[in-house]
Amino acid sequence: MSKIALITGANGGLGTAMCQKLAQEGFVVLANGLSEEKLVQWQSNQKSEGFDFSIYPADVGSFEACEAMVAKITSEVGVIDVLVNNAGITKDGVFKKMSKEQWSAVMRTNLDSIFNVTRQVINPMIEQNYGRIINISSVNGEKGQFGQTNYATAKAGMHGFTMSLAQETASCGITVNTISPGYIGTDMVLSIDEKIRQNIISTIPIKRLGKPTEIADIVAFLAKEESGFITGANISANGGLNMHY
Repeated sequence: MSKIALITGANGGLGTAMCQKLAQEGFVVLANGLSEEKLVQWQSNQKSEGFDFSIYPADVGSFEACEAMVAKITSEVGVIDVLVNNAGITKDGVFKKMSKEQWSAVMRTNLDSIFNVTRQVINPMIEQNYGRIINISSVNGEKGQFGQTNYATAKAGMHGFTMSLAQETASCGITVNTISPGYIGTDMVLSIDEKIRQNIISTIPIKRLGKPTEIADIVAFLAKEESGFITGANISANGGLNMHY
């Protein structure tokens, strides 16, 4: 029987690549997004490319919304085997001028969300003695970034979540891992002014942006049964921008 995978923030550039890759690998893919209207349009676009994804709009910043979403999925499809916590936003600004709204909005969507969604799926995973949880962080959660104290804090928090939950669930057939992408060629990054984008690329040792499919390939690997000996890990995929061990 095919494994069921839920991807949050599915209709973005990275999320789309993840959905398509997991579908190609034989997973039943469920797509979450905040806006039902945008998600429906995305679903239609994906159908034109040959992908048929079930959609589950919900605000992952709301515990109650996540509870309702997962209850509906369980009723309609079954127990979620793979969760990809991919939803995220930015509200950049230097800290001395950062508003409480900028801080709270990023924390709510980028960090609270991984509790809100994972809390709904963890007990069924424990009961079935199997699960894969994949958290999408960022290179800036590893090294920090000027003007992103909120974003970097939230993304760094994912690492602590990953390592702690991995220890709690390792004996239950569940793995919990993080992927930390660098600068990826999504529509958002490609819309940056050409000069600024080239300055960014000049700092990357590989001298190019990453491809969404390159991150999706890592997600697919960690989602498989064969990756069961990897847990509590962070996989950095940043073209050498931040090298460490």
